[in-house]
Amino acid sequence: MFFAYPLAATVYYSFTHYDLINPPQWVGLRNWRYVFQDYPYLGKALRNTVWLVLIMVPLRVLFGLGVGLVAVRLKRGANLFRTLCYLPFLAPPVAATIGFVFLLNPATGPVDHILTQVHIPTVGWFNDPSWSKPALTLLAVWGVGDLMVIFVAALVDVPREQYEAASLDGAGPWQRFRYVTWPAITPIVLFAVVTGVIQTMQYYTQAMVAGKVASGIIGAPGQSFEPGYPQGSTLTLPQLVYEEGFSTFDTGVACVLSLLLFAIAMAVTTLLLRRRAGLMGTED
Repeated sequence: MFFAYPLAATVYYSFTHYDLINPPQWVGLRNWRYVFQDYPYLGKALRNTVWLVLIMVPLRVLFGLGVGLVAVRLKRGANLFRTLCYLPFLAPPVAATIGFVFLLNPATGPVDHILTQVHIPTVGWFNDPSWSKPALTLLAVWGVGDLMVIFVAALVDVPREQYEAASLDGAGPWQRFRYVTWPAITPIVLFAVVTGVIQTMQYYTQAMVAGKVASGIIGAPGQSFEPGYPQGSTLTLPQLVYEEGFSTFDTGVACVLSLLLFAIAMAVTTLLLRRRAGLMGTED
């Protein structure tokens, strides 16, 4: 009911012209040909989504693991440290994105002001096509508290006697991490990577809000906004799905884009799961 029927309906509507008001009309492969041959935004959205998957996901995992390692090794103030690191994750995505856009505003933001004071070149952040995706990545890394909690739970569960045995054998910090910590937490790392890829493939709210606020268009009557500001650098596949489905009411094209997004996410997830043996250092 909640999976098979919506998926089947999406496949059906991808072969129809349907505006959510009039009955759907069968058009065959016309929507598919339009998306893959004539749709002007598909390539840019795919490139942006791939960039976010390749850059944002690894950085979030590495930063979350690093914060988790620090949290489990603190002797004093560990609870305060964990709380402070987790709080950003609780911030509503819209509010957090608006705050970051104002902090990184090239004209009035405090970040560029501080960089100017210490004679470091400033950048345009959300107003610069070259820096908009790195700025979104900074926002994602700032809210890494969810991964920190997962990694802290995994790190605490590593048997202490293995660390003691490694120390007696003369293993240093890197050797203990490589041969004791890493084998114990690799299933959690795989979980973080797979869920991170799926979430990033559905990346919508932060990119849309950042583009609107940075462009000065906040949805007032009479204003129009083309997703992906600046110059399509923050355009993602979910934004295209929403625009086609609920702005232009072209449900057929939206369904094609949804199925494409679903297929890519499934392919990447399957590849990661098939590679889990190499990640975990085992053959089974």
